[in-house]
Parts: sequence; structure tokens; C-alpha cells
Amino acid sequence: MADAEARRILDALRAFGPTLSIKLYRLTLDPAPAVPLLPCLDHEAMLHATVAPHMAVYVQDGSSGDLHELVFIPERRVVEVDTVSTWEEHSTESSHRMQAMLGRVFPEYQVKVDGPSWWRGERRVAEACRAQVSLRDVLLASDLAAVKARVDRLQTIGALMEKQSRVTSWGVRTMTAPLLAATGVISYLALGRLRISLGETQVSLMQSAVVGLAGAAFLYYGMKAVQLTEMANRVWKRSAEYSLILAERKRLQN
Repeated sequence: MADAEARRILDALRAFGPTLSIKLYRLTLDPAPAVPLLPCLDHEAMLHATVAPHMAVYVQDGSSGDLHELVFIPERRVVEVDTVSTWEEHSTESSHRMQAMLGRVFPEYQVKVDGPSWWRGERRVAEACRAQVSLRDVLLASDLAAVKARVDRLQTIGALMEKQSRVTSWGVRTMTAPLLAATGVISYLALGRLRISLGETQVSLMQSAVVGLAGAAFLYYGMKAVQLTEMANRVWKRSAEYSLILAERKRLQN
């Protein structure tokens, strides 16, 4: 049922513009269209089956040439517009035209527009990727060798980002316990002298506050290290996706 719905969706999208690439998760297209087909790396890497089968489509606005990514989830009757993967590849007018098309052609689907997540650093990831190679070049440029060289450079940057995040993570892990212990001892000795003037309860509260603030600071830096690792993984996965698209384009040309 989902496979047939995916085929119907692709046929309906032709009125808006050409489909340039398709990412599939637990769906098949038979016969396969003559565009790059690749797996949905984000969800395949999760190693679980709780994500509903879906199809992500890179489609080009036939009237303006702008690029959009649409993620169709037939089981939930939802279509998500991913504005991060196509960062700076479309205008506001084209976005409105595309959303109007979705409401007209797929009235049974709920349209959700996904913007960049601050916590996941998606805007920074998109800008870092675009600084090396644009999605438009990956999908449409004729010189595949030149684009592949830029994608390889992006993949190297992603690997270095991941190593840097490891350094930050291990630094936080190594220093948290001893520094928290030192903070507790220092606060106990320094504030303990004020017990007579301030009282036992007041001093205990101050000691707890000092240790709590130090713990919160280390927790913040630990979460930042996790965020850096997530961003590095996303850069690497974006470069891997671009490499797969280029490989598929080369195969189709041959």
C-alpha cells in the first residue's frame, strides 16, 4: 500500500517540477525512476523500526528553479517540508507556491514545515556544508568530478569536527569529578568559618548552592560536547548523502 502511494506521489509532483533525487526508508519503487535513489541515512543509522516508512524527495520548482525537500509519510498522512537540507536554495515565494501545491494536490495530507533546530545546531550545519558545496551543484552540476572533490573536502571537515568533539567530551569527563570535589572541599572550608555568624542552616544552603552551580556549569559544557558530536555526525552524513547522489548520477549517465 505504501509503495503504491509513493508511486502516486511522484506522479502527482510532476506538475510542480522535476524530481531530482529520492531517499527511501522501508519503501521500494518498482520500476525505479531514472533519478538518484538512496537510503534515508538519518533513520537507517538509528537501528530501530519505530520510524514509519517514508520517502524524501528533492524536487525543483519548475517555474523558478528553486529546490525543496519534501518528506512523505503515507502511514501517518503527513508531508514534512525540510527547509534545512535546502538552506538558501529557495525563495519565500517559491516556498509559498510549493505549500499551496501540496494543499491542492494532497488534501488528505497534513503539511508540516520543519525549520532549523537550535539545539541540534542545524543552521550551523547547513551553513558549514554550503560553504564547501551547494546542494544545487550536487543535484544539477555537470562536472561531477569537481563536485566530488568538494564533497570529499566536506567529509574530511566532518571527520575533524567529530574528533574535536571527542576532545571536548573527554576533557569534560576528566575534569568534572576532581573539580567538583575540589569545589565542595573549598566551599566547606571557606564557608564553614561563617557558621557562627550566619548559622548552620544558612551556611549549609550556601555550600549546596556553590556545589550545585559548579555541577550545573559542568553539565552545560557536557551537553555542549554532545551537541558538537551531533553536529559533526550531521555534517558527515550530509557529505555521505552527497557522495551517494553523485555516485547514482554517474551510474545513470553511464
